[in-house]
Amino acid sequence: MRTTEVLLVDDNPADADLTSEVLARHGHPCRVYAVTSGVEAMAFLRRQGKYATEIIPDFVILDLSLPGKDGRAVLAEVRADPVLRKLPIVIFSTSQAPQDIMCSYDLGANCYVSKPGNLRDFIAAVTSIGEFWFGLAHLPSEEQR
Repeated sequence: MRTTEVLLVDDNPADADLTSEVLARHGHPCRVYAVTSGVEAMAFLRRQGKYATEIIPDFVILDLSLPGKDGRAVLAEVRADPVLRKLPIVIFSTSQAPQDIMCSYDLGANCYVSKPGNLRDFIAAVTSIGEFWFGLAHLPSEEQR
């Protein structure tokens, strides 16, 4: 079974650590790379600077509220890039605002999941993301993107 490469973009260290831990326990092999800003996310995806030797991930989990370049800007930039545009992106945000959900889909998000406020539901949400995207969905290979 192939290892799924995941880029997690979240400026909350507790959320990032818990998300990474839950995905690692999911049972499907995955490697999670975490960055804390939209600028870092784009550098990672474009393999620039300190990320020059990284691979383009198979999947991105993106928070909307990020310092500097927010998740909406990252999503728009990825969808405008011919090399990255087919990259599956799930928005994982505390926002449940209808305008944030609609804007994310308008910009090309593949899925929008609201971060629950309690630990049990947070773990369940991340587990569901992993089960669907790594167990049921077919992710495009790098050659298909």
